Amino acid sequence: MTDRFDYFIVFAEMRTGSNFLETNLNAFDGLICHGEAFNSLFIGYPDKTEILGVTQDMRETSPQRLITAICDEPGALGGFRFFHDHDPRVLDIALEDPRCAKIILTRNPLESYVSWKIAQSTGQWKLTNVKRRKDAKAQFDGAEFNHHVEALQDFQVFLLNKLQTSGQTPFYLAYEDLQSVAVMNGLARWLGVDSQLEGLDKSLKRQNPSPITEKVSNLTEMSEALVGLDRFNLSRTPNFEPRRGPNVPSYVVGVKTPLLYLPILGGPEETVLEWMAGLDDVTVEGMQTKMNQKQLRQWKRRNRLHRSFTVLRHPLARCHATFCRNILSTGEHSLVHIRDTLRKRHKLPIPAGEPTKGYTRADHKKAFKAFLEFVKASLTGQTSMRVDGAWNTQSASLSGFGDFNLPDYVLREDEMPTMLVHLAQQVGHDAPNAPGTADPDVPHALSDIYDDELEELAANAYQRDYLMFGFGAWAKS
Repeated sequence: MTDRFDYFIVFAEMRTGSNFLETNLNAFDGLICHGEAFNSLFIGYPDKTEILGVTQDMRETSPQRLITAICDEPGALGGFRFFHDHDPRVLDIALEDPRCAKIILTRNPLESYVSWKIAQSTGQWKLTNVKRRKDAKAQFDGAEFNHHVEALQDFQVFLLNKLQTSGQTPFYLAYEDLQSVAVMNGLARWLGVDSQLEGLDKSLKRQNPSPITEKVSNLTEMSEALVGLDRFNLSRTPNFEPRRGPNVPSYVVGVKTPLLYLPILGGPEETVLEWMAGLDDVTVEGMQTKMNQKQLRQWKRRNRLHRSFTVLRHPLARCHATFCRNILSTGEHSLVHIRDTLRKRHKLPIPAGEPTKGYTRADHKKAFKAFLEFVKASLTGQTSMRVDGAWNTQSASLSGFGDFNLPDYVLREDEMPTMLVHLAQQVGHDAPNAPGTADPDVPHALSDIYDDELEELAANAYQRDYLMFGFGAWAKS
């Protein structure tokens, strides 16, 4: 170990040059890399049975045991290579440990994919003698390549976010950097090792030095497939919305019926709760809610056959319901301070008090339009006001649920009459009543003011929900 680190981990993937990097790391006095120490198929290398006295069975029982052995190795800073499909338990250990040096090696994914396909074809994964080189061309598979790229990107984003949130800085290497002795020496200095190399190890040879166009047998098919790739992620819907927690206290469970409802604010909550209460002949007020996580786990243990569900509402209808109930109204559900701020700072054209008969449909449409414009700014991080659960995206709410309890069923509001009946039958009701329909919003229903302009504003504000859940125009839903 060094004064700075106790061990290192090289995050890489197959055919990114990690073997060559390891060979040069091992050429430094004071550094030793133990191969793919946490590959599920072997330990270190295919022909090895143990690392530093730790066998594969011992490693399976406790990955920390092998890490500790590497840390305790005398006279050298030890480490290992780690690919995205290696033992995931290692990530929980290494990524949280600032005494673990993180080296991230990347390569053009098309080059690594083609190299991988050739190695699969030839069975030659390393080359030390050019005379023994086996020649073959890769057969490009568009679907397989897309999966390859997505897996790499997901893992790289995961690493980036974990290191950002823990305040750690990795050492980044591109495949091309591996040919620079100056970069290798810089890496050694960063690791805290004084020794330097005069030249790179020449024992490993590049297996496929020709251009990619000469390494693929179906070049035309590959070119056509690559044209369809969104290289710069232009179609990505930006997400500046803060993460939401699971919000367990909002969950509602049946008094007798083992149903668990995960409400999304602005949805048909009252309709669902009245239906659930009717199943057990109780009042809505008599249903159990405001539980903590421990209490909910206990309820689940008592109700082994439970089913959980949530209900989505069309984004435009949900935003209108939120506007009428929480912003326009001054009643018990009003977000009083937010309402006041929207009126004064954002110039939302709503009356100071409860709307009167003088508040016309035209006034309502103008105010709701302004609210939709505010919601878009809020969700894109352009206002100082917090993103309230009343207008956040439903996709954010679902992601938050997933931190503790993903619902068994994600229903849409128009599916409730059939799907909730089916759900009640699953948990023991022979002939359950269908739920009712939500009352129209007041003082003006959405149908009274709806037009294409409002639909477009909602689609712009709630791009993620329209995309994630396949919503179309509200008038046709």
